[in-house]
Order: sequence, then C-alpha cells, then structure tokens
Amino acid sequence: MKVLIIGQGGREHALAWKFKQSKEVTQIFVAPGNAGTALEPGIENIAIAATDVGQLLKFALTQQIDLTIVGPEAPLAAGIVDAFQDQGLAIFGPTQKAAQLETSKVFSKNFMAKHHIPTAPFATFSNKDKAKAYAHNHPLPLVVKASGLMAGKGVVICNNEIEAIAAIDTLLNGKNSEIVIEAFLQGEEVSFIVMTDGEHIVPLATSQDHKRRDDGDLGPNTGGMGAYSPVSWVRPVLEQKILETVIRPTLKALQKENTPYCGFLYAGLMITPQDDYYVLEFNCRLGDPETQALLPRLKSDLFTLCWAATHSQLLDKSVEWDERVVVSIVLCAQGYPGPVKTGDSVNNYASDCTEDVKCFVSGATRHEQQLITSGGRVLCISALGQTVHEAQSKALYWAEQVDWPGKFYRKDIGWRAVARE
Repeated sequence: MKVLIIGQGGREHALAWKFKQSKEVTQIFVAPGNAGTALEPGIENIAIAATDVGQLLKFALTQQIDLTIVGPEAPLAAGIVDAFQDQGLAIFGPTQKAAQLETSKVFSKNFMAKHHIPTAPFATFSNKDKAKAYAHNHPLPLVVKASGLMAGKGVVICNNEIEAIAAIDTLLNGKNSEIVIEAFLQGEEVSFIVMTDGEHIVPLATSQDHKRRDDGDLGPNTGGMGAYSPVSWVRPVLEQKILETVIRPTLKALQKENTPYCGFLYAGLMITPQDDYYVLEFNCRLGDPETQALLPRLKSDLFTLCWAATHSQLLDKSVEWDERVVVSIVLCAQGYPGPVKTGDSVNNYASDCTEDVKCFVSGATRHEQQLITSGGRVLCISALGQTVHEAQSKALYWAEQVDWPGKFYRKDIGWRAVARE
C-alpha cells in the first residue's frame, strides 16, 4: 500500500515513522516533509505545500496513493478531504465543514452550547468596543481566543483588564474578524484524542501538552513545548464519562447536521479537582507534540486502524499500548513563539538516540547532510521510561546533547506527574 502524509512538522515525522513499521505499507510520501522525514529510510519527501490541494490531488491520482493522512489543520480548512473524496481517494481526516470544530472557535463554542457539551461560559465578538465592554463587566481572569487558526498561539489568559484590552486589540484584527471571550477555568488540562469513522470510536491514550513557554507553566502560550503520555490520574471511569458526554454527542450531532466525521478528533479538556470537565477546544487532527508522546507507545498497526476508519470498519477495533511512559521535550529556536532566528547548524542530531529515545524533526531543513534550523520548534526528543521521572530524565539528557546557538527548552515537562510519583 502507498501512503501519503500531508504536513511538515514533528507530528508528520512521527506519523511517517510509525506508518513505516506497518507490514501493509510499501511506500511512504510526505508532502512537503522536513529534514527528519528525508533522513528516514523508505520515506520520500515531495515538494508540494500542504495547502496546495490541486497539486496534492494530482500527485495522489498519478501515484495511485492508497491512503492519505492529513497532519495539520490548514489543509483541512482548505478542503483537501472534500477534494480527495470527490475523486474516490481514501483520506483520513474530516471534511471542510466538519473541520469547523477547529477552524472556527465561534462555530465550535456555539456548537457545544447548542448540543449541551460541557464548555466554559463565553461570548463572541466582532467589534472591539463591545468586546472591551464585556471584559470590563465580567470577573477576571478571562481567556481571549482568536476564532480562526493561529497555530496554537491564538489564546491569551488575561489576569487584568489591561491584559484583556491588549489581547482584544491583538487578536481582533484584519486577519481574524471574530474572537471568543470565555471564563477562566481552574484545573488541569488533558488531551483526549480518538479515532472515528463517524460512528465507531477508538480512543487513544491520554496525554498532556505543556503550552506555556517557560518552566512552571509561565510565559506566553505556544504551539506546545512538550507532552507526556499516559496521564495516569485520568481513570477509565472518567474516560468513559468523557466518551459518553463529549465525544459521542459531538459525532451524533454532526451526523444529524449531515456532516459525518472521519478522522482524529481531539478534545482539549480542563479537568477540575472535583473531576468535572469542560471542553476548552476541539482539534480535528492529532496534536503536536502529543503525537510524539503517543506514537512511541503505540504497539498496534496505525495504517490498519486508519484504513479501517476510512472504510467505515472501526467496529471492534482496539489499540494496544506499551505500558511505559513517554515524555517528549520540544527544542526551540531563539525568539519562539515570536520571530525566531533561523539558519543555524544543528550539532549532534541523531534520529534514533537509543532504542528507547527518538528525535523527531519539526522545523529544520537539510543541507549536505547537515540539519539547519528553519522554524520556531526545531526538534522533539521522545523518551520511554518506567516512570514519568525516568522518561523525563532520558529526554533531558538527549535534549542537552543536541545543540545550536540560542537553543532552549523546558526542563519540567511532566512536572505534575513527577510530583505525584
């Protein structure tokens, strides 16, 4: 079977690496891919942008691709699934209409309110003055969110009115015409991701992303500084409640609205100390860096699962996991999540650091066998361990070995779990 993976980040490197392990897969293409996928044996990069739907479709038809996997959100927003399905091609991901759960936070929040899916109280705005008046009259802290896609950087937690006004001015602009302002929720975030063919559901292991730039969950929000899996305190009883009150109602509501959903569905949840839970956001694909924490633990054949989903055959499918923990640490370029310095040579990069430590490439190109930084999140070190502390220690050791000027990373990924241990 021939597989095409759309995207160029660490998530796509991890997907290609995992698909390569399937006995069913004979050839893997990644469009456009990165230096990491270029260096993996049996994986070929294709110089087509992830949002160039026309050229991607032409390539898939010419190469007789059996299955396409969409990594990032932008191609979903551009309607790549619709275009491929119109040509009879198997593609794992939701349609443009279904992907509004992620591509429009206004749509998503209204959808949750309409279908009684637990989420924080909110209001939506397209007018700055009205948004500022709302912020002035509501308890702080507040959370201001851009409605459109912002690569994980469109959420600002505002502790006072000055911060709220600044966030409104920044996020409500020509590029983003709507914002959501919602109540701040206290608790701990968990990434709850499932695979679905629209009717049947296969839950993946839990994971926890660390979005703030600095240790101690301080600093600005980012696309993700690291993750670990599993989140052991999310018990099976709670997982089942989330399935029954969040995931199934969402899929049933989409079916009723004639918008069947096939793909990864990711509910970003806030879970309170009382085990109440609220959906902070929906994503319509795997998370990054959650993917790099999940896939090294996955023992099942990912291709078989995705193929079954695209053919409405997920019923009775299950997933087997390595019982060990994975901690993934993202190594960033100087300046991230703002403008970054690029073009630096990466020293001591090794894809397979050891048998239980893998380095996935996110933002790096290749020049004469040398990795060169090309983005804000450059690499992701994923380590397996018997405990969170052991996995964290291994990941930190290898994060220190890789080097370039200005490199930085959080040293406390998984810190809450380590404290519990």
